[in-house]
Amino acid sequence: MAQKESTFLSMTLTLFLVTFVAATILGFIYDLTKADIALAKQQAQKEAIESVLPAFDTLGDSYKMQAEDSADSLEFFPAYDANQQLIGVAVKTFTKNGFSGLISIMAGFSPDGTITGFEVLEHKETPGLGAKMNAWFKDETKPGQNIIGKSPGTSNFEVSKDGGDVDAITASTITSRAFLEAVVRAYKTYQNAKEQPVAISKQTNEGGQS
Repeated sequence: MAQKESTFLSMTLTLFLVTFVAATILGFIYDLTKADIALAKQQAQKEAIESVLPAFDTLGDSYKMQAEDSADSLEFFPAYDANQQLIGVAVKTFTKNGFSGLISIMAGFSPDGTITGFEVLEHKETPGLGAKMNAWFKDETKPGQNIIGKSPGTSNFEVSKDGGDVDAITASTITSRAFLEAVVRAYKTYQNAKEQPVAISKQTNEGGQS
């Protein structure tokens, strides 16, 4: 019996030691890479902003506003031309109603609310189906799908199956509804922001496009 207890104790201590060493190594690796990961995310965000807006000279300070229909906030990135005139705002928006949950999008709007571009930042939708949303909704050859150059204020940003003006991704109605929900959320929150002049006043910051 004493030998069994000794063996059990030895196995327990060994397991503890292995777990401790593994956790220590993982923590060390995380500390080494977290700065690079944060930098990569920042760069990806910068590229997304530049992609969804017309060419700009200065990117203002970002600010956050609570979404009209959610307790969460959306982040805004105003962009200005050489004369310090607002030429557009990129809005980091989201929905939690995708087929596989969260979908995060960077949507660009001109001052009048027209969509100038968008990029899907994060999702877990089905490959070959819902995952096609980034290309589907900006296909210039398919006016019923393409939302670029349109505004949720003048078009019904619901899928045609629900009586809207946008053709859903084939076999991916849930993803399509969620995507459009996120874009409309950004638009409505942007309209609310425009009613608060301080929020979109010029705030210089490093950044911009050449």
